[in-house]
Amino acid sequence: MSLMSWVAIVVIILAVIGLIKRWETRTVLIAAGLFLCCLCLTPMAGLDAFQKSMTKAGLITAICSSMGFAFVASYTQCDRALVHYLSAPIRGLGIFLIPVCTALTFFINIAIPSAAGCSAAVGSTLIPVMLRAGIRPAAAAAAVLGGTIGGFLSPGSSHNAMISNMAGMSVVDFIGFHMPFSLLCGAIMCVGLLVMCFLFGDHKASKEDLAGHNLNDDKASDDFSPNILKALVPLVPIVLLLLGATIVPQMKMGVAHAMIIGAIVAIVITRTNPQSITKEFFNGMGKSYADVMGIIIAAGVFAAGLKAAGLIDAMVAALKDSNEFARWGASIGPWLMGIVTGSGDAATLAFNETVTPHAKEFGLSIEGLGGIAFLSGALGRTSSPLAGAAIVVAGLAMVDPIQVVKRTAIPVFVCVIACALLMV
Repeated sequence: MSLMSWVAIVVIILAVIGLIKRWETRTVLIAAGLFLCCLCLTPMAGLDAFQKSMTKAGLITAICSSMGFAFVASYTQCDRALVHYLSAPIRGLGIFLIPVCTALTFFINIAIPSAAGCSAAVGSTLIPVMLRAGIRPAAAAAAVLGGTIGGFLSPGSSHNAMISNMAGMSVVDFIGFHMPFSLLCGAIMCVGLLVMCFLFGDHKASKEDLAGHNLNDDKASDDFSPNILKALVPLVPIVLLLLGATIVPQMKMGVAHAMIIGAIVAIVITRTNPQSITKEFFNGMGKSYADVMGIIIAAGVFAAGLKAAGLIDAMVAALKDSNEFARWGASIGPWLMGIVTGSGDAATLAFNETVTPHAKEFGLSIEGLGGIAFLSGALGRTSSPLAGAAIVVAGLAMVDPIQVVKRTAIPVFVCVIACALLMV
């Protein structure tokens, strides 16, 4: 490798340290990328990458519209209604509440794609249900956290949009590609958390474990009133996309179309002022562009810096003779970064921006390599005490986040190994 490639490696290490120290992700990636571009006397390469990433139509429409609909579902309390009706039948299952609650969270996370948002919506209902069944708080929190990998299957996931765009396939087709592996991860989490619960003795909560928790069945003091039609609203876009991609091809539509229809249905069902719904939808779109697209843009600048330094070309040349290295690098790397940073996004997006487009050059598919990185990064976040979702469920259960991830770590590791061995 050239001298500049080694400099790029040092910059990567410094960027990782910055992310571990919780420095602002976009700032770290943009600064690292522009520094390398300037050092290579090609400053415009970084700025060109910034501009190009700003206008990726496929990503913007899928990500921004999905977040807009998520804001609408939250504003109209349709997400709370969905959780209410799904959680009602499971009371009284005892120890088996753990895998059932993990599975419920997994599928709810498809409709509510934010891991932290889903944790808050689901955890506030399911964690007390598990505590009343005699399950220790840390295990109850872990059951919800473990289910937040369900976002793998959400059409609104930035990774689904990004990788499908690279692979030249629709978002729904890419989800269909990795769905068997995502469902396998969900099954491993359900069974694994049940086993961990037995090993930790979490099915026999003591009075000390439950001290400080209000386990009364009193109804919430706010103005929330469950409605079965409201509970169906978050599922509307998902159902439309699935029907269009399978049994009713005449209904085939893009993610943005389905999300807008979902918002219109929310107006009709909840009889909310259309002006308020419109404001919320566009607030969500703006929020997603700033937070999600912002990281994608920053990752593009970072990738431009690595390319200018010659590191990407050197990596691709090395991987041509060893696709096993790519397989394990795409799984172990994002997983470890997800653990140490609490986010599965930064490292995964950077990897998919730099390495995944060259997958075919070393005998792998773009969707396979990108999918491994995507799933592994999210799994790493699910075993990190720094993750927003872990902090949310730990707060609801009133335990240390470390105690929560002690229970998710081993099932997560099994999922990562399974994905690395099976996806490519």
